[in-house]
Amino acid sequence: MRADQIDITPEILLKAYAAGIFPMAEDANDPSLFWVEPRERGIIPLDSFHVGKRLARTVRSDLFEVRVDEDFDGVIAGCAMPGFDREKTWISRRIKTLYGQLFDAGYCHTVEVYQGGRLVGGLYGVRLRGAFFGESMFHTERDASKVALVHLVARLRRGGFTLLDTQFVTPHLAQFGAIEVSRRNYKQMLRASMDHEGDWYVWPRETTVTGEQVMAALTPATA
Repeated sequence: MRADQIDITPEILLKAYAAGIFPMAEDANDPSLFWVEPRERGIIPLDSFHVGKRLARTVRSDLFEVRVDEDFDGVIAGCAMPGFDREKTWISRRIKTLYGQLFDAGYCHTVEVYQGGRLVGGLYGVRLRGAFFGESMFHTERDASKVALVHLVARLRRGGFTLLDTQFVTPHLAQFGAIEVSRRNYKQMLRASMDHEGDWYVWPRETTVTGEQVMAALTPATA
């Protein structure tokens, strides 16, 4: 479903997410966008998120420093680079502009992972009431994107969110408990998540959240 015929604004984008659809581009050089509504939708159930023992040790070690909403440009640039699981990106200039506008409006958020003061991984997505729509993640150091995801889920659980949308299920996400649900079931979950407001800043932006705090927020999900 092409989106070229309308001028997509941040407001239209939020309405699209609330209706269960999202935009993509064919590749980084494609100026056009198209709407996507998967027949089977990927989600990570927040109450059954799985963290392996080795990754849990990495999170608890605070090997990385994790921050939120400080460097949108750095995160989306990292996500737009070819990575271990993709040869090309769908993150076009138009996508960067639209989500940058959502970030400025407070609806797009980043989880950033630093090592030695250098951004080495992270993710970004859209927050709408009790739902978080994950868009993309990246890493340049081992486990950095995984740590970002663990911190994200802990924040969502502690903040009262009920839906983490991953759009699709990849082998990378499946190890954390990602599953596919039918379009009908997804829309029921989406409607339920719109009935309440999640608290993204349940841990304030300027607060350093430790790995122990994160793993405690996931208990008993990690048991």
